[in-house]
Amino acid sequence: MPESKPLPVEFDELLAAEFQYIAQTAIQANEDRARISSFYLIAVGSAVAALLGTQLFDINSPLQTVNLIFSGLFVLLTLLGSSTMMQLARLRAAWYESALAMNQMKDYMMTQNITLNQAFRWKTSTLPSKYKKDSISYYQAVEVAVISSLMFGAAVYFLQRAFLQIGFLHFLLSALVAVAALFVQLFIYQRALR
Repeated sequence: MPESKPLPVEFDELLAAEFQYIAQTAIQANEDRARISSFYLIAVGSAVAALLGTQLFDINSPLQTVNLIFSGLFVLLTLLGSSTMMQLARLRAAWYESALAMNQMKDYMMTQNITLNQAFRWKTSTLPSKYKKDSISYYQAVEVAVISSLMFGAAVYFLQRAFLQIGFLHFLLSALVAVAALFVQLFIYQRALR
C-alpha cells in the first residue's frame, strides 16, 4: 500500500483562511468588550437596586455595621470596575493585534500585486492607535470608570457615616475621592494601552 501524500495547499487559500481567522478574532474581541461592560453595569445596577430595596437603607439609621457593609460592598464594586477596565484594555489590545496581523497580510499582498495599493484604506501605516480617545472602546472604558469611581465615592461616604456625623465636608470629600478615582481608572486604562 503506497504512502499517501498530503494534498498541496494553495497559497491563496492559505492566506484567505488565515485572514478569515484573524478577522474572527477581531470580531470576538469587540463582542467580548460589549459583554464585559454590560456585565459590570448589570452587576452595579443589581447591587444598588438591592441596597435601595432593603429595609436597612434608611438615611436616619445610625447602624455602624450596616454602613460598614455598604462601604465594603461599594469597595468590591469599585474593584470589579477596575478589573473590568483592565479587561477592556486587554480586549482593545487584542483587537489591535488582530488588525496588525491583517495589515501585515495586506502589506504582503500589496508587495506581490502593486494594483492593490489603492484597494485598502487601513494599512499598517494608517491603522488607528491602540489608545484612541475617539473610539467605542474608550467610551465604554469611560462609562465603566465613571460608575466605578461613583462606587468608590459611595464607599468613602458610608465609611465616614459609620464613624462620623455626616456634614457637607464629608460629602465634598466623597465627591473629591470619586473624581480622583475616575482619573486613576482612566490613567490605568491609558497606561495598559501604551
